[in-house]
Amino acid sequence: MANEPHLLPLETGWIEVICGGMFSGKTEELIRRANRAKIAGQQVVVVKPKIDNRYSEDEVVSHDKKAIPSVVVSNADQIILLASDAHVICIDEAQFFDLSLLDVVNYLANSGKRIIIAGLDMDFQGKPFEPIPQLLAVAEFITKLHAVCMDSGAMASFSERLTENDSKVLIGAKESYLPKSRAHFKPYKTK
Repeated sequence: MANEPHLLPLETGWIEVICGGMFSGKTEELIRRANRAKIAGQQVVVVKPKIDNRYSEDEVVSHDKKAIPSVVVSNADQIILLASDAHVICIDEAQFFDLSLLDVVNYLANSGKRIIIAGLDMDFQGKPFEPIPQLLAVAEFITKLHAVCMDSGAMASFSERLTENDSKVLIGAKESYLPKSRAHFKPYKTK
């Protein structure tokens, strides 16, 4: 059941969090769930933070180029305005929002909305990436996905940064990050 809480009545709201490291399929899973909700005739709104323009300005796009139209927002509060007629609100790259996202998704879930959130649970140093830990705490459903370690082929939970940049947020893909297992992860040393 974990991925599809279809037994709950539609007027019941809840929060689903899809987390994991880079290249684990978080966005692909968010797109899959959004499309299934659309097939079921539910009104779906997909949002992404303005900072994430890697593949498209107006779509959420996975690393393997699956895409779904989205609305770009500058802050979490804007999501409430977009959600009025929606049954399902999908939020990609949630780690790029501040802690106000927690209040927004709780408000929407308490209003009977299904909230689907995808985001990195750890930063490039292997530390919890806010606000995902707080979202995990309030979520009814959690899915942790794993990539494949580029060194060993084992399960990868970590995102190793390749570039010399100690900023917590560095938008990038394969040119900037590699998925790594715990045994092979080398956290970038900040100054």
